[in-house]
Amino acid sequence: MGLNLNGCERLHNRNIDITTYAYGADAIALEGRLLDNRSNVSYNMFGEPRQPGPVHDLIVRMIVRLPKLVIEDVEVEMVTVPNSDCPQMLQSLMPLKGEKISAGFTTKVQRLVGGSKGCAHLVSLCRAMASAAIQGTYSFASRQPPAEGRYSKRSFKTVIDTCYIWRSDGPLVTRLNEMLTTDDRSE
Repeated sequence: MGLNLNGCERLHNRNIDITTYAYGADAIALEGRLLDNRSNVSYNMFGEPRQPGPVHDLIVRMIVRLPKLVIEDVEVEMVTVPNSDCPQMLQSLMPLKGEKISAGFTTKVQRLVGGSKGCAHLVSLCRAMASAAIQGTYSFASRQPPAEGRYSKRSFKTVIDTCYIWRSDGPLVTRLNEMLTTDDRSE
């Protein structure tokens, strides 16, 4: 790599950690945590000093019902926040209940709970959790070898054309199409 960061002053660190759990026979639970850490003394817009350490420590938990990826429940925990008004956003993600994680979900999150209706950090975390929910769904389903006829083209719609490897004209999708029955290909 050509970029050398040795000797650069570290200012801020953000970690997002998301874990998916099996939640009964037909759901997954996700727990996402966003942790922002300030590396040095800084000053807010009013000139007030802010000490190094955690700025945001936010946790979002959601239950997602399978196979349609519908958010059944969501809760927010705010361990550390920078302002005393932040806890007013503990219920801000409730409009996501009943929403389906599918194409356009991140736009829907912004419309429903973003901007002045919510918290930018919770919105960022929810966007990352949507992608993790897709991966978690496949981890949930792949705990057993696939049974004959278990998968259809519809099963893989969420990954086709999401990256180079899963491009619609690539070898993985071609192999998948060859594996599916004639009836499945019409979906």
